[in-house]
Amino acid sequence: MLVLGLMGSPRKKGNTEFLLSSFMNEVEKAGVSTDIIEIAKKNIIPCMEYSVCEKKGTCPIDDDMNEIYPLFREADIVVLATPIFFYNAPAQTKALIDRCQTLWARKYRLNLTDPGRKNRRGFLLALGATKGANLFEGMKLTAKYFFDAVGASFEGSLTYRKIETRGDMEKHSSVGEDIREAAGNLLKPYIGRKKILFACRENACRSQIASAFARYIAGDKIDALNGGSAPADAINPLMVEVMQEKGIDMGFRKPKSIEQAISKEKPDIIITMGCGEECPFVPGAGTETWDLPDPAGKSIEFMRNVRDDIENKIIELRDKL
Repeated sequence: MLVLGLMGSPRKKGNTEFLLSSFMNEVEKAGVSTDIIEIAKKNIIPCMEYSVCEKKGTCPIDDDMNEIYPLFREADIVVLATPIFFYNAPAQTKALIDRCQTLWARKYRLNLTDPGRKNRRGFLLALGATKGANLFEGMKLTAKYFFDAVGASFEGSLTYRKIETRGDMEKHSSVGEDIREAAGNLLKPYIGRKKILFACRENACRSQIASAFARYIAGDKIDALNGGSAPADAINPLMVEVMQEKGIDMGFRKPKSIEQAISKEKPDIIITMGCGEECPFVPGAGTETWDLPDPAGKSIEFMRNVRDDIENKIIELRDKL
């Protein structure tokens, strides 16, 4: 499980950074993996309105968004933390939000569904210097549509007025209790899920399909990991094509090693699909083998058969859990 934090303030060691760090520290106490993107430090070019994303589902701009898109797909929870500049986010953060039109287009133009969309949640942390009644209205509306673009439901916010001088947030009387309650509520639906590693040789076909179906079909019961004993350079394009036939979006995925997959999270169950004895031993983890042929280099019909076999096995696994 991953909680992804977006630090939207260009100010170092300011109130927004304190608020987000406190929130992520509370999440980590529950044993959950976290990652924070400091937006102002990234090379994010504003949207140039090329409209390529609306036709192809990719953005032609070559910058750090190419590292960020995969993190949105991996995350179970996305937390956006921002100060208010003229009733919205700072320019650096707004550039990231605008560039998520690429993810929006894959859903609403290409009709592809991110496997994690059903169970991904979004949360807003925001603060501003004034006390106006409408201070956060523009940011909340932007956040609602941003979270929809990245495939997350907007689950609420913590907002604070009259926060201006460095240290004001830390002195706020209720912030600690606010964070504990909000973090607990956000994490509650994920408690008790089985952490399952789907492993094959290249992590380019079978384990990718299995983890995608697990998130799509049983994301409320399964925290899906995937990795390969000898990862390929890229995922198999035929696999992407046959999953698109099911309406499932496999964009922004990259093969990773089994060691990478379990470096921060230890699985409860390891399901192998061809890596055999090369899979690492994880104390306490159950093991299961699915006898699935390797579709690499085979026809698209062969790939479809493997896809359907995996989908049926995931349904059986969900029913057992």
